[in-house]
Formats: sequence, C-alpha cells, structure tokens
Amino acid sequence: MSGDRSFAVEPTAIGPQALIPGVAPIGLAERLALRAAAPLEPKRPQRPCDHGLFDLNARNQLELFAAPEGRS
Repeated sequence: MSGDRSFAVEPTAIGPQALIPGVAPIGLAERLALRAAAPLEPKRPQRPCDHGLFDLNARNQLELFAAPEGRS
C-alpha cells in the first residue's frame, strides 16, 4: 500500500481539479460529440397540445343533443 498518493491536477474555470488515477478527463471533442447527439430544444416554450385526445376543455362541454331537464 505504499505508493504515490498524489493526484494529477487539471486547471478549470472554477479552480484546480484533482484527477482520479486511471480516469481520463472529458475533453472538448467528447463534450461537442455529446451536445451534437443530444435532441434539439425549442427556441421558445411550446404551447400545450390542447386538441383531440389531449383537449381537457372539450371534456367539460355539455352534450349537443341532451334531453331537457325533467324529461327522459
């Protein structure tokens, strides 16, 4: 168990970060590949899907041909 216990250090924007032996730091190429493979995000928030099966307001509407109250 006697060995060199010092870690390699990588400078970052928030200060020096210790690297674990045997673990390679994530490089710029890996970061760019991850962002390129990620799904696209909308530029502005999307409106909710409120038509067809997902229209919650349509479920609250009255029937078009309902029997008048008191009659069957």
